[in-house]
Amino acid sequence: MANRRRLLYDEERVVALLAQVRDQERTQTRAEARAELLAMDARYRAELREMDARYRAEVDAVRQQFEDLRAAVLARSRAELEFEDLRRLREIGRARAQERDPNAALN
Repeated sequence: MANRRRLLYDEERVVALLAQVRDQERTQTRAEARAELLAMDARYRAELREMDARYRAEVDAVRQQFEDLRAAVLARSRAELEFEDLRRLREIGRARAQERDPNAALN
């Protein structure tokens, strides 16, 4: 049964990587390895802080846009309600201004 998945690493590549790691182990002291790991950690943490700052700024901008949109929607809703109240008052005013025919039935 043939596996059709693409190989990420073939045997030759794995052997080469292991040889490279072994060579590094031979030439690198523990202190050097520790210093390299600490430097990598510092770079990683700095990158995370930068990403965090960018994402927080982006989230703050989106929140501000949401608040602006929300304010606009609320203002529109209030304006629509006020408009309906004005229409209702206009209709009441028209009804009061119209003279009733005294001979017409009340119903």
